[in-house]
Amino acid sequence: MERFFAIINPAAGAGRAAQLAPQALARLRELGLAVDAASSSAPNDAVQLARQAYQEGYRRFIAVGGDGTANEVLNGVFPLAAAGRERVSLGFLPLGTGNSFLRDFTPRAAEASLEALAAGRQRSIDVLRLTHSTGEMYSLNLLSLGFPADVGALTNRLFKPLGHLGYLLGVLVRVIQLRPSSIAVRCDDDEQWETTRCLFLTFNNTKYTGGTMLIAPFADPADGLIEFVRLGRIGRLNLLRNLPKLYDGGHMKHPQISRRAVRHVEFRMPAPVDVMVDGEIAKLECRTLDVLPGAVDVYV
Repeated sequence: MERFFAIINPAAGAGRAAQLAPQALARLRELGLAVDAASSSAPNDAVQLARQAYQEGYRRFIAVGGDGTANEVLNGVFPLAAAGRERVSLGFLPLGTGNSFLRDFTPRAAEASLEALAAGRQRSIDVLRLTHSTGEMYSLNLLSLGFPADVGALTNRLFKPLGHLGYLLGVLVRVIQLRPSSIAVRCDDDEQWETTRCLFLTFNNTKYTGGTMLIAPFADPADGLIEFVRLGRIGRLNLLRNLPKLYDGGHMKHPQISRRAVRHVEFRMPAPVDVMVDGEIAKLECRTLDVLPGAVDVYV
């Protein structure tokens, strides 16, 4: 089917998506695209809408919202596409709070996305596949454990309506409550598990998170690799001094930071923990993480 199916998250961007989506979709139609649309009404509703649209024959999708909306659309269609060996294409109308994924490709996220959709400009990118104790999840952006997930969980619970300010409040509270994580991981052909306590572990397909934080400056969404960044155990003052460096990649010079490019990660967890996947938080007992090279086409 040549038509697009757009899934709108009206809550994205503190309600901004609900206000701006009709105008953005109208502009796409003026540019000659055939677009059908539906709005989600609750968390994970976009997964079901995307799945149903795929079963009705749609193969081109537009996520109207933020990174979380794109993640839900991906998780709705990608398992079906992979099982049927059919490719799907995903475009974006970035009207959410973070929109981290698109920053790898352009600083003009909204306008560039419209141009890419109108021109049919696509590129193939990698997808991360997380296997956990109750199933699988797919990701375009990143998976984070420890401090970023703790901040995200608190922000979503208390401060999300405040947007970026709410995220900063979450960071400050979690700095005060700072506690290192002890999550055992093993990558590729490693024989030994890494069990040293650390502040965070992030497994990145793209460079940015939280909208503008350059957490993994060496990540490439089309290289068939996962960029694994790890920050060891540091104190509160040291962390506060280095937080601004997360926005320009300067944190990579810290002696407690390490990075490596991997294809497969194993986790050993005694119980579910907060995990950040593409900006959203879930309680998961992670098992494995793999990269699926060039698995989906995106309009960028």
